[in-house]
Amino acid sequence: MEVRVLRYFIEVVQERNISNAAKRLHISQPTLSRQLMDLERKLGITLFERGHRQIKLTQEGYYLYERAQEITGLVDKTETDLQSQKIISGTLDIGTRESTAIQPVMTVIGNLLKEYPDIKINLVSGNSDLIYQRLNNGTLDFGIIMGPEKLLNYHSISLPQKNIWGILVRKDHSIAEKEKITPQDLIGLPILTSAQSKQQDVFRSWAGPLIDQFNFIGQYNLIFNARLLVETGACVALTYQNLINITGTDLAFRPLTPTVTNQNNLIWNKNRQLSNVAQVFLNRLTEVQ
Repeated sequence: MEVRVLRYFIEVVQERNISNAAKRLHISQPTLSRQLMDLERKLGITLFERGHRQIKLTQEGYYLYERAQEITGLVDKTETDLQSQKIISGTLDIGTRESTAIQPVMTVIGNLLKEYPDIKINLVSGNSDLIYQRLNNGTLDFGIIMGPEKLLNYHSISLPQKNIWGILVRKDHSIAEKEKITPQDLIGLPILTSAQSKQQDVFRSWAGPLIDQFNFIGQYNLIFNARLLVETGACVALTYQNLINITGTDLAFRPLTPTVTNQNNLIWNKNRQLSNVAQVFLNRLTEVQ
């Protein structure tokens, strides 16, 4: 597969129309159609369900679209890194979950952007699985992993601030009258928790056998969406402190007791050399640790 053809394919998917994609690519529609048909023939698959107005991806098409984005992204990043070794420029790619505890990292990045105007930043929000995958395939320079994780295959440094767990709840809920939440307080309540924390089982040591009486009704990836459900009064959500601004809302945050925290670790691949800009970032972050 040629990278050029993969870029054609991505453009068609995003435009959902071969004619529009051809105009954006500055090539003729027959040429673009022929390139796509050649790609399908070489792969032995059908990429599109072709309609009168728009085209839709087949299952194989969706798979190639995701991989094509990774491949072209890696090519672009490689070219940028190679061209920027003598000056401090290029793109810094960092993957992380959401937390106010990563503010020191953002402060360092902010200072670099001010000092070196040629630097670009790409922030990728996602869970640990996504971060590990992109670190391994080279599309991320660094990842920030929260909670207990096995980091033997990665270089890592611990960040100073920790995440504090608690519940997000409506102010008019009886449990909101408590300053801190014990395991007994959550028995029987409908609870949302993050998909990542559910996998790590971070609350079992805190709640002990009482966790078997917890009513976990679902999971969320983004707390903003979970917050909308909590506002209905249908449930409470386990989340980090200060993850969203609830000032002036009907919501309250109450920390767990005994306190439950997660460590934040900046990690990077042991088997990949850091780019110029990535090394400068790491040096600056280490200086302020």
